[in-house]
Amino acid sequence: MALRLAKAFKAKGYRVDMSLVETGAMLHDIGRGVTHGVEHGAVGGQMVRRLGLPMEVAFIVERHVGAGLTEDEARRSGLPPGRYVPESIEEKIVCYADKLIEGDHEVPIESTIEALVEELGADHLGVARMRALRNEIEAVVGPSF
Repeated sequence: MALRLAKAFKAKGYRVDMSLVETGAMLHDIGRGVTHGVEHGAVGGQMVRRLGLPMEVAFIVERHVGAGLTEDEARRSGLPPGRYVPESIEEKIVCYADKLIEGDHEVPIESTIEALVEELGADHLGVARMRALRNEIEAVVGPSF
């Protein structure tokens, strides 16, 4: 899914590091080998760094949870200090692609947003960030990607 999105971005003229997207997509949940909580992204980022992989891969891994976590949200979740919101196009692509897959099947982004609303409440900043990420991605690839 991440590579499909990346190819769609490239087709629209965006510069996307396909190798970085592929590596980040393959490793984004590496932290789930240790924990299945919200901290799996931060744990995974630490694992990737210890493996000596590029910092850009670590950023993808640690910034893919939800639509990212602000420094305050990270602190309240007990994560190491830092900003866990996707910034680069590759980080955003992997983060978004992750929300389009449940188990072994594709799901619409709206089902992910609805689940976030149920979990966090409609006015939560995480829901607003997910909607903003959806809008940013769909502005490039369209709503029916």
